[in-house]
Amino acid sequence: MKSVFFDLDGTIVDSSEGIYASVQYAMTKLGRPSLAEKVLRSFIGPPLKDSFIKLGMTEAEAKQGVAFYRENYRQGAVLQVQVYDGMSELLQQLAANPQVKVYLATSKPEEFAKQILSHFQLAAYFDGIYGADMEGHRVAKADVLAYALANAGSVDRKQAWMIGDRQHDMVGALDNQVTPVGVLWGFGDQEELLSAGASGLVEQPSELLQLLGIA
Repeated sequence: MKSVFFDLDGTIVDSSEGIYASVQYAMTKLGRPSLAEKVLRSFIGPPLKDSFIKLGMTEAEAKQGVAFYRENYRQGAVLQVQVYDGMSELLQQLAANPQVKVYLATSKPEEFAKQILSHFQLAAYFDGIYGADMEGHRVAKADVLAYALANAGSVDRKQAWMIGDRQHDMVGALDNQVTPVGVLWGFGDQEELLSAGASGLVEQPSELLQLLGIA
């Protein structure tokens, strides 16, 4: 049995609009200046608190930033996303294959991930949806993937892949003895993904079927 673990932001959906708006909202509430798009882009992928700390915030300020971010996110920004072209079809094909299990492993809080997938009628394609917790104990991709693997049951890691667009996805996969595959339509580039250990790269969703030996 093959197991495919997908990242969410930058892999299944382009969530930049809602994330950028929520980060800017948090910055305003913290009394700080707005951020340039290049900096906003860096918020997609890593744990949210870590991104605030990289701006020079203290632990306490970063936690407050996360709280403000989620305040705006819950008000509607969570659904300011677009499903990447070809992803719905890919997930449908994978879900229809009896030799494949499909999971989500995202550093986005699990509550929000489930809301997004349900809204876009994608949740049914997954055998399990796993994400970060709200308390900040499980946010790093390696920890989220370990949690997903533990809950997925018996997974042959030699036949398991982590599909993502950022270095955190690749490193998290390697930490869990899962094969990392990078996608080039998200927020990371070829150099970032390869230097983080990606075993392969794809430029469009349909290419994943061949790479995984499922086509």
